[in-house]
Amino acid sequence: MIKYIDEYRDKDLVLKIADEIRRVSTRPSRFMEVCGGHTMAIQKFGIPSLLPENIQLLSGPGCPVCVTDRKFIDTAIAFARLDDVIITTYGDLIRVPGSSSTLDAERGKGHKVKIVYSILDALEIAKENPDKKVIFLGIGFETTTPSSAAGVVNAISMELNNFYLYSSHKVMPPAMSALIDEGVKIDAYIAPGHVSAITGTAIYDDIPRKYRLGCVISGFEAVDLMQTILLLSRQMENDDPKVEIQYKRAVVREGNTKAQKLVAQVFEACDDWWRGLGVLKDSGLKLKPAYAHLDAELVIPVEVERTREDKGCICGEILKGLKSPADCKLFGKICTPNDPVGACMVSNEGACHAWIRYRG
Repeated sequence: MIKYIDEYRDKDLVLKIADEIRRVSTRPSRFMEVCGGHTMAIQKFGIPSLLPENIQLLSGPGCPVCVTDRKFIDTAIAFARLDDVIITTYGDLIRVPGSSSTLDAERGKGHKVKIVYSILDALEIAKENPDKKVIFLGIGFETTTPSSAAGVVNAISMELNNFYLYSSHKVMPPAMSALIDEGVKIDAYIAPGHVSAITGTAIYDDIPRKYRLGCVISGFEAVDLMQTILLLSRQMENDDPKVEIQYKRAVVREGNTKAQKLVAQVFEACDDWWRGLGVLKDSGLKLKPAYAHLDAELVIPVEVERTREDKGCICGEILKGLKSPADCKLFGKICTPNDPVGACMVSNEGACHAWIRYRG
């Protein structure tokens, strides 16, 4: 089952790399991707079907929508119910179930929830609605955080007194370490390409040094992923874990230093909750004191319902690589893309969504 590789001119190269992986790899190997884009691409291209039986691919906590705290959704819904508030958010988030509703359902009831393509759209909405409090829901890893930081700085320069950020931004390394510390069997990481384009490679240095696990930063095409798996296989066979860049056309070791400085100017580390992993120290980002007057959670009082998790949903175990979507009794039956129970089915980058879309 090669899936969509037939559509690409690189099919022969992909199959050649697959032969080389089978020649090189002899050890049982469990490689985890921690990027939702990789999760989707791996299923789309049918990458597991090209690999020898000794290599297993695991989906980790790489989908920002999937790892977002349900309490964050409940709070966003409570904000949306306030008469003087407009919620602005990326599209996937509006369908993530809260304890008793979704942002999409609240929009259907007439509350003001607007989908935006960037934080700049949210700033324009704030400018056009000076009598409303406009809250931007900031989610995502190191990839999207710089744009939120830029939006905050721009809001101040535009003298927008009605714009606020509600941040659920997270950083990846604490989750990668937490999985290993918790005892999840992982032999190496397929490291995220877009995150690494911002951060560079230094954020992964502790993984080989402390845990003796390799990290290869990968692109998103079939050839990229197969080359990454080949590099990791060679590391395994040579007992030589290290950080390597496969995605050299987009990632350099130092990363995007301008974006890094902007994030450091606006945000500071905080403890944050991850689905499946609980609260991880210094894994989240909150606004620094100089920008605290734009922090919706601090400035806008709201009563939030008690957060409840759905019984039967195993998103947390899927995000840790302990189970696959097929292990869930709700998968494809009660939980579908049209009527998702868990966050992993909502986002295009969620493991459950990718499985049901590309594996049937």
